Amino acid sequence: MADIAATRPRSPLTLARSGGNAGVYLAFVVLLVALGFAAPRFFTFGNLTDVLRQAVPIAVIAFGATFVIGMRGIDLSVGSTLALSGLVTANLIVLGYPVPLACAGGIAVGAVIGLVNGILITKVGITDFIATMAIMVISRGIVMVYTQGIPIVGASDPAFRMIGQSYVGGVPVPVILTAIVFAIAFYLLYYTRFGRFVLSIGSNPDAARLVGIPTDKIKIAVYVLVGVLSAFAGVLLTSRLEAAMPEAGQGYELDVIAAVVIGGTGLSGGRATLFGTAVGAVLMAVVRNGLNLLNVNTFWHQVVIGTIILIAVAADRFSRRQKA
Repeated sequence: MADIAATRPRSPLTLARSGGNAGVYLAFVVLLVALGFAAPRFFTFGNLTDVLRQAVPIAVIAFGATFVIGMRGIDLSVGSTLALSGLVTANLIVLGYPVPLACAGGIAVGAVIGLVNGILITKVGITDFIATMAIMVISRGIVMVYTQGIPIVGASDPAFRMIGQSYVGGVPVPVILTAIVFAIAFYLLYYTRFGRFVLSIGSNPDAARLVGIPTDKIKIAVYVLVGVLSAFAGVLLTSRLEAAMPEAGQGYELDVIAAVVIGGTGLSGGRATLFGTAVGAVLMAVVRNGLNLLNVNTFWHQVVIGTIILIAVAADRFSRRQKA
């Protein structure tokens, strides 16, 4: 079982240095330098701001996915949850509902999807891969049936636009909200019993159950958490676009997994690093932005992302074998 003391670092700085993710920090710096030479526009203030804004949805979801993967689970429904939650939020805005109620409605959809995932996995006994893949397909199908493939436009309420488009001191509000989500997730994972239980389950589910950890309840709570964060990312994206796009979130599950694994969270569970996840999410945005600046065909983007995932997983396996 995971060392409980290890899940409560003395300070955030101590945690940033731990986790075996120094390689991703180095890769991140090398990538920034390389793009600075290859694409001089990369280091302009406007482009860097765009990179951070593009990283927001993936980062927000990835913070929740860090709990899931640290628990030795997987959630493939995050992109579809984002799309369905954004659709509900935009539709409520267009119908004239108050912005707080519309956002709460969208986030509630994410919570329900997470709850369904958790129940299917813990109570019905369906594997996490199959359960979340089925929910992914169902949620995306609902979005396509309702919209008929046509975006829901008109979500232009000024108060709603502020969530995804305004700035505070030159910093985009979505970036500030992402930092708040990170702080909350950091506290939950490293300074509460909930977080220690999550990593204990990921380290050894049977041992965790034997020592009295309510594994089913923790698993359901984790899937609800990632559902809520996926929905919140959907609200942020919908506010930025002022519309709900039927194809929103497609492929996000791959980017989220890549961000989490690249950051140092092991697919075999028992360890997680939110600092690494944050760097991984920004790195993914930097890669996509750099490919665009270099005029690389968009069809090659998935090839690059897939290669990054493969390298990250292989490095994780190699690191574990070396420690063993």
